[in-house]
Amino acid sequence: MHRRTGVLAGAGGLALALALTACTSPDRPAAEREGPRAPATSSAAPEPVQPGEPEVAASPRPRPVSLPALFDRQYDGGALRTGAVLAETEAYTRYFVSYRSDGRRISGILNVPRGRGPHPALVLAHGYIDPALYVNGQGLMREQDWLARAGYVVLHTDYRNHAQSGKDPSAERRMRLGYTVDTINAVHALRRTKQVRVDDDRIGLLGRSMGGGVVYNVIAAQPGLVDAAVVFAPVSSRTIDNFDRWIRDDPGRSALSDFVLRRYGDLREAPRFWREVSPRTYFDRVTEPVLIHHGTADESCPIRWSRATTRAMRAAGVDVRMHTYPGEPHAFVADWPLSMRRTTAFLRAHLA
Repeated sequence: MHRRTGVLAGAGGLALALALTACTSPDRPAAEREGPRAPATSSAAPEPVQPGEPEVAASPRPRPVSLPALFDRQYDGGALRTGAVLAETEAYTRYFVSYRSDGRRISGILNVPRGRGPHPALVLAHGYIDPALYVNGQGLMREQDWLARAGYVVLHTDYRNHAQSGKDPSAERRMRLGYTVDTINAVHALRRTKQVRVDDDRIGLLGRSMGGGVVYNVIAAQPGLVDAAVVFAPVSSRTIDNFDRWIRDDPGRSALSDFVLRRYGDLREAPRFWREVSPRTYFDRVTEPVLIHHGTADESCPIRWSRATTRAMRAAGVDVRMHTYPGEPHAFVADWPLSMRRTTAFLRAHLA
């Protein structure tokens, strides 16, 4: 059973998580697919995974760019509005929607199953796609359809700076925890809407790739907000890994890399900063069951990341299960239906 968290308008510093990755999907042309940039070699010494890592000392006032800044802040998610009907099937209706997050309008899509309801619901967090190429509802099209046919209201958020969502010029430099805020507010918007009959006590999260990192952030920052969480081919729960792989030495992102290192410091110089933007640090706060799917041939997010996350979650007492898929790449191909059958079984068990 979830506990509801604050939903009043809140000002203040957005913390932003850095899970940067790529998720290809077979239903998009190549020019619009999420694509990983060349891996970079870190200049920071690797931090070994330790099941019982010491906790970061609490600060009276959390740093603005940190997960603790999201713990007790208030959220304004609401005002969900259905717009144009984008498609109708025998199982559900697909709408363009928008909702409020941090005073911005965030766009998305909403699949509403046939029938009176109330229906259980899921918020979907997509992987990295260049915002200049991203279009409304992109990134988890297969999952949106499957889950709506399984009887779930599906709200796929576009995040700020994507599609028709409001702009946030500081999002990249503040390390994208605004995506986490937008996902939290999507849950609140579903709970508050009167336009769709949603079962308030049966709401879950599903994220792929970067969106898996967003899901980790949500359940660490707001335990009890949802009832279950599923991630596919997720990024590392240790944020420095993601920075090293996609940002640090990428010539196309040199300005961002320089800013991050100048403002916040490298791992050796600022270990506390990197721990406070890593969801792994706060797994002892997580109350929801978690299901992780990862292919052994993932060319974007190494499977060792999910294995390390699973070990860390178990050490923190999280109810976590990980399924591995031999030979499956980042986007999943042959075993995708199996992964979805496992997902719906997990959701039925925990969103009952």
